[in-house]
Amino acid sequence: MPIVFPRRLRGWRFILFNIALGLGHMIVLFNAGSYIALMPHVAGDLGGVLPSLGTWAQTDFMIALALAFPIARWLSGRFGDYRLFVTAFAAYALASSLCALSETLRLFLPARIFLGFAGGVTLPIGQALLLREYPDRLRSMGLGVWGLFTLMPFTVGFAVGGWIADEIGWRYLFYLNIPIALTIAGVVGSLLHGRGFQRRYLRFDFVGFVLLAVLLGGLQTLLNQGNDFDWLDSPFLRGVLAAVIVALPCFVVWELGERHPSLDIRLFSHRNFAVGVICLTLGFLAIQGLLSLLIVQLQVLLGYSSILASLEFLTMILLAAPVTAIMHEVTRGVDARLLACLNLLGFAFTLFWMGLFDDPESFDQIFWPMLAFGFFLGSFFTPLTTLTLHGLSGGQIMRAAEETALLRIAAGAFGITLQGIVLFRRSPFHQLELADYFGGRRFASIDLLEQFSAKLEGFGLPASMVKGKLLALVKQHAAILALNDAFLLSSFLFVGLAGLVWLAHPTHLPPPPTLKEELDELQAEELMEEP
Repeated sequence: MPIVFPRRLRGWRFILFNIALGLGHMIVLFNAGSYIALMPHVAGDLGGVLPSLGTWAQTDFMIALALAFPIARWLSGRFGDYRLFVTAFAAYALASSLCALSETLRLFLPARIFLGFAGGVTLPIGQALLLREYPDRLRSMGLGVWGLFTLMPFTVGFAVGGWIADEIGWRYLFYLNIPIALTIAGVVGSLLHGRGFQRRYLRFDFVGFVLLAVLLGGLQTLLNQGNDFDWLDSPFLRGVLAAVIVALPCFVVWELGERHPSLDIRLFSHRNFAVGVICLTLGFLAIQGLLSLLIVQLQVLLGYSSILASLEFLTMILLAAPVTAIMHEVTRGVDARLLACLNLLGFAFTLFWMGLFDDPESFDQIFWPMLAFGFFLGSFFTPLTTLTLHGLSGGQIMRAAEETALLRIAAGAFGITLQGIVLFRRSPFHQLELADYFGGRRFASIDLLEQFSAKLEGFGLPASMVKGKLLALVKQHAAILALNDAFLLSSFLFVGLAGLVWLAHPTHLPPPPTLKEELDELQAEELMEEP
C-alpha cells in the first residue's frame, strides 16, 4: 500500500504547530541557558560542592546534546520524524523528573546527561518538521522564526533562571519541564498523527559514534577536572588524555572510509564549509563561555542576586530579536563574508569594551556593552551559516547543517570550562601583582595597604579584621582583572576570525567547480572532439 503524505497544516493548526515546536526548542535550550544562572544554587544544594563541580552538569549536558544529532538522524529514518520527536519529549519529561529529585551530584550528573541526550534528539528533528510545513517561498521566514526561538535562551533564559532560583527554588526549573514537555509531545503527536514517511534502512556507524563520544567526552572531562585535580598529575586524567590521543587518528581514518559516517569529515574539503565551521565553533566557544562565566561571577564575585545578574542579560534581547528576524533577508543580496566580518569585528570591539570593566559597583558599565552584545549576537549565526553552506547541494546541505550544529554545541561546552580556566589561572597572578604594587614590594615609597591598615586600626578596628577585609578586596579586584583578561583574549580571537572569513569563496557568486566537476568537463570535451 503506498505511503500517503498529508497536505501541509493550515490555519490554527499551523499556528499551534509552530508554537509547540518553538516552545519545545526553547525549553531544551533554556536548560542550557537557565541552568547557568542557577549554578551557584545547585552547587550549594547538592551536598555543597564547588561551583566548578556544578559546572560539570552543564558541560556534560551540552556534550550529550551534541552527540544526540547523529543518532537522531538514524532513528528518524527508522521510525519517522514526528514519532521520534514525540518519544524524545516523553523521555525529556522523565529525565527532568530525575534531575528535580536528585539530592547529590552523583545522581544529578547522569540525569542531566540523559536530559541532554533526549533534548538533543529533538533539535534537528524539530527544525526539519518546522521547515517541512513552510512552502518554499516562505522558508526564509521559517528560518527567521526558528532563529528567534534559538536566541531566547541566551537572553530571556538567564532572566527566567534567575527568577526561578531566587523565588521558587532551582528544582522547579525541572518540575516545570515535565508538563510542558508532555504537552508538546501530545500536541505534535495529535497534529501529525498518521503522517507517512519514507523509511530509510541505513547502517548506523556505531564505531565512529563511539570514537566521537570518546573524543568529545574525553576532552570535556579533561577541561572539567583539570583545575580541581591538577591536570596530568592525576592518573585518571593521564589515562583520559591517552584515550583521546589514540582515538583521534582512529576516528579520522575510520570516518574517511565509512559510507554513512557519524561525522562526515569529507565536508571539510569544501573551503567555505571549513572556514565557516571554524568561525562558528570558535566564535560560539567564546560567546557561550563568556556569558556563562559572567553570570556566575556577577553572583559569586560581585554579590548580585540571581535575578539582578540575569537582568543584565535581558537587555540583549532589545536589539538581538529584531536583528535576528531580518538577517535571513539581508544575507540574500550581500556577500556573507562582508556581513560576517563586520559582525566579528563588532564582537571584538564589544568584548574589548567589556574587558575594561573596573568598577564593582557600576551596573551601567555592564548594561551598555551587553546591549551592543545583543545586536552582534542577533547577527552572528545567519551570515556564517550562509557562508558555511555555500557551494553544497542536496543531501550535503542537511549533513553540513547537522554537523555544524553538533560542533557548535560541543564548542560551547568547551568554552564554558576554558573561560573558567582563564579565570582560575589569571586570578592568582593579578592577586600577586596587586599585593606587590600596593604593598610596597615593587616600589618602597608606595605602601598603600600599610597606610590604609594603619588608618583603620586608628579608628579602633581589630588588626585581624582589617587584614581580612583588605585580603578580600585584593582577591575581588584580582578576579575582576582575570575576568577582563578572558574578555580581552576573546576580543583578539574575533579579530583573527574576521580576517579568516575572507579566505572563503564569495557567496554572491556561483561556487567554483570542484576537482571532480573539472575532470568530468574535460572528459566530456574529449568525447565531443572524437570523430
